[in-house]
Amino acid sequence: MGDLVTTDCFENVIYFKYLIFESAETHFRSITYNPGKRYLIQTMEFIQSGHKAVPMTPLEIIKPADGSRVVRDSQESILIGQPPEVLKGLLLEKIQGFDTLVLTDTREKDGSLLNNLEFPLYYFLFMGTPLQDGKRLNLVGFPDAISRVLRLLRLTLLGPSELELQTLGTPESLQKEWLSAARYLALKDVSGNIRQIESFFNLLPFQDGKVDTGHFCIRHCGPDKYEISHADSTAMVDLNEDHTINPPYPLQHDFVPRELVKLGLEILGSASGFTANEPCTGLALCYNGDYILIDSIPYLDKHLYARGISKNQISAVFLTHLHDDHCALFPLILMPRRVDVITTREIYHMAMEKLSCHLDWKREIIEEYFSLVEVVPGATINYYGLEITPHITVHSIPTIGATFATHYKGTRKSICVIGDNAAMSAIRQMTDAGVVSEATHARLQDIYTQRHDLLVADGGAGAIHGDPADALHSDAERVVFVHVEHLANRFNTTFSMASCGKRYIVLEGDAGIYHSHMSHYLSQWLGEQFSNRWARSILAEEEIRRYNAGDVIIVQEAKTRGHVFLILTGYCEVVTCDGQDINIVTQLQAGEIIGEMAIITGTRKRNASVVAASAVTVCVFSEDTFNAFITSEKHRRKLLARWQLRLQLRQLPQFCKLLSTVLERIAHYAEVEHLAPGSVMDLWGDAWYLLIEGTASFNGAEVTVGHEFGCRPFAEALTGSFKPESDCSLLVLTKAQMRQFAAAVPQFSYQMRKYRELDQSTEVDWLRGSVETW
Repeated sequence: MGDLVTTDCFENVIYFKYLIFESAETHFRSITYNPGKRYLIQTMEFIQSGHKAVPMTPLEIIKPADGSRVVRDSQESILIGQPPEVLKGLLLEKIQGFDTLVLTDTREKDGSLLNNLEFPLYYFLFMGTPLQDGKRLNLVGFPDAISRVLRLLRLTLLGPSELELQTLGTPESLQKEWLSAARYLALKDVSGNIRQIESFFNLLPFQDGKVDTGHFCIRHCGPDKYEISHADSTAMVDLNEDHTINPPYPLQHDFVPRELVKLGLEILGSASGFTANEPCTGLALCYNGDYILIDSIPYLDKHLYARGISKNQISAVFLTHLHDDHCALFPLILMPRRVDVITTREIYHMAMEKLSCHLDWKREIIEEYFSLVEVVPGATINYYGLEITPHITVHSIPTIGATFATHYKGTRKSICVIGDNAAMSAIRQMTDAGVVSEATHARLQDIYTQRHDLLVADGGAGAIHGDPADALHSDAERVVFVHVEHLANRFNTTFSMASCGKRYIVLEGDAGIYHSHMSHYLSQWLGEQFSNRWARSILAEEEIRRYNAGDVIIVQEAKTRGHVFLILTGYCEVVTCDGQDINIVTQLQAGEIIGEMAIITGTRKRNASVVAASAVTVCVFSEDTFNAFITSEKHRRKLLARWQLRLQLRQLPQFCKLLSTVLERIAHYAEVEHLAPGSVMDLWGDAWYLLIEGTASFNGAEVTVGHEFGCRPFAEALTGSFKPESDCSLLVLTKAQMRQFAAAVPQFSYQMRKYRELDQSTEVDWLRGSVETW
């Protein structure tokens, strides 16, 4: 019920510290926090004479976004956890500010990084007058986490150092311009000196699991569990209750699928980091049916899902700069294939360093997940037929934009994305001051006036963003603005605003795009080159169908109707229903086949329903022709074994979080060794072995399903004698196959490393620990 406390300050006065629930800990476990809900933890003062209850200062708990909590009283507040775009949640909740940031233990969850401090720091600095008042933000966490946060904030707020640029071999003229612009735009103290990152914070590392901010006492009670106390009030926060991390604003989903095009732009988001109810600026350039992201925005997976763009459709990202609203690269580590990063050498290395600090993994490990396609400002590269010409913009840190062009029937078609860029009037002043070169000013002026089919410009105004008036003399066919909430009336009949869900088509698509994707996906699904003759036969009677999000494509227990489906865009869910409860078996995406198992097994009956989870486009072809192909090429036994193995892999802890396409590839490469009771098999370091069925002993110790042996990825080898106690099945991947697979499939490599980190018996050597800010 609480604590009985006596005091010498008052005679015959007894205080009961009494929480309105019997146990704060039990109470907080039972709460389901939702954005916008508030919870008051009230302290009551009981006076002996009359036992009148008088409320004292309460602690209030608010959830501005998944993965975060605000705890506050009438004087100060604490923000625990900083998921992407948490600032927008704070704005939506009308939270006026905070005094303390607490870093979480968990570095990533549900595809998002969790300690994103850039915009919360802006909020602290520019809400009210903390800079003028000399106030600092309390930064609470473990020492090594604090050091990494300071380093990544230095990169995103101040940019690279002169030494870092020299080490990367940046041309001297470009070094000078980038460093001069960063210094010119950086926050400065009253003496005109640049404010260093540490000057914004009171650094308060946990000592013996506790921190005293001067107002609150914060106790670390376990991973992502905190006790906040002040005077006679105590609140418990457990961020483990948040299993998913969703945007704090509503995300509108497309219902109708869109056609793939030869050249076009889809808007994933167009707002600034300070626009509360819309996503940040992120674009998806569709070129011959493949997608190149222009920047990777927060909650990338959620936005792709909403637009019906699957991960298998993403081939590259053009990265303009490091700010949190543009550079959320972590979802690209979870891709089924390596993603090219198209950017300058300097921006790439800073991005790898930033992600390294976020994840606490060494930078050389992070770089294993990406392939750099280096560009040089002013020089055109040919990226699979798409001409990309990057240019420098004027921003607070090194930033680029680009023109993306292709030739069609003798004409040049282009989309120019200017990128984050200051207003031309401000750039003129910086040029006159010797900060920006005349050449850069002239190039940007020229870009605004060049002929483009589509010009996407920064209209965000402010100190480091653009002015719509800069495009008044543009010769572009269409001009659209990002980073802006609304256009002034004088621009509304001249320009338009990009907004989430809009699409701009420069070159329409045709059947050839779908046919090339079909052939590629069929070979990828089969795991070997698909026969050209059979591909022509199967696709001769193909039909393209489009399904709205939520449409049922295949019905459980229904007889087949002569069709097999190849997903071309979007996501589907395989579901079963027992008449009452619905169970989601798995999620499929572009490149995967549905309805094939009724043919392979010969049942001609659907064992599950398939529902369009997003807007979906499929290719439909004849099951009779497909069956003839399976029979003629003798693939039936292999495909049936692969299907059964895929079901087993999904139950293993090493693989349970992998995409279905990744499991399909593992099932294609792996062999299965069946062993009878009483047999003995010596397992060496030439292969990776996983027990997927049965019980056995290994070197005399009992082992069960999920145990692994031999050359284990990212762990020491376990060799010895394997003795089955029942019928056993071992999954076998050779060392060469395992290494090749880990290099080609980022999601597999990342999840295996993460699995090793959680395994207390495994030593890992890729954690980074404490770092220097500079």
